[in-house]
Amino acid sequence: MALAIPPGYASDLAAGRARVQLLFDGTNSNQATVAKGYAERILQELALARALAGAPPALELRVRAWYNPDLSSRTYNVPAVIGLLLNLVCQLLTALAVVRERELGTLEQLAVSPLGPGELILGKTIPFALIALVDLALITAVALAWFRVPFIGSPLLLLAATLLFVACALGLGLLVSTVSATQQEAFLGSFLLFMPIVLLSGFMFPVSSMPELFQWLTLANPLRHYLAVVRGVFLEGIGFADALPQLGAMALLAAALLALATARFRRTV
Repeated sequence: MALAIPPGYASDLAAGRARVQLLFDGTNSNQATVAKGYAERILQELALARALAGAPPALELRVRAWYNPDLSSRTYNVPAVIGLLLNLVCQLLTALAVVRERELGTLEQLAVSPLGPGELILGKTIPFALIALVDLALITAVALAWFRVPFIGSPLLLLAATLLFVACALGLGLLVSTVSATQQEAFLGSFLLFMPIVLLSGFMFPVSSMPELFQWLTLANPLRHYLAVVRGVFLEGIGFADALPQLGAMALLAAALLALATARFRRTV
């Protein structure tokens, strides 16, 4: 927070028309909120003191936002909805599809077929990956045509990041399927993972405002890296060089999740 006192403040104060300005940097929303709370408390105490003394109120507050003056959240939130929907669709549908095969007894028939575990997993995940790409096109079209969200980046970068993120979501769905015996368990297990993933992704509030421990935990969250790329592509026009850390992190997470899911899938079958 900064207090700006204009030139000639003393003479303006004596004449009863003094003005001062409080500037709050909302980059760290928690600290800005605390500072704003202290400032409001001081002004309230001053107004109360004047009211108890019988003096007329002499304070007039004028609040305005410099960044995003209309306080419109759609430009920031609509691109992030892509990540939430893709994660939910891929993770949930993959888990339910595999568990349904187990409930029907057809998974054992597939296990004794010439198909290997890797080929079986590809057959279960590729259709949902294609559905995710269709969802990406639809949501992007709605964001541009209906919500008028700017898109100044590279579509190829968005596609590459989406493929890596979808691989991560499919891996999570397969992991859920390996510990679920029924579709109800898979459904509840998927949502049990979905909520922490959303909360630790930066969708609702910036990662930089989280406690340090949770900031480290977010590094293992593929949605956090994907949202950084999506918002960068839509709003900042970042390139592959700028998104390389996020792409590398998602590639590592996708490889680890798919490898672990394949190993567990082989053992459960």
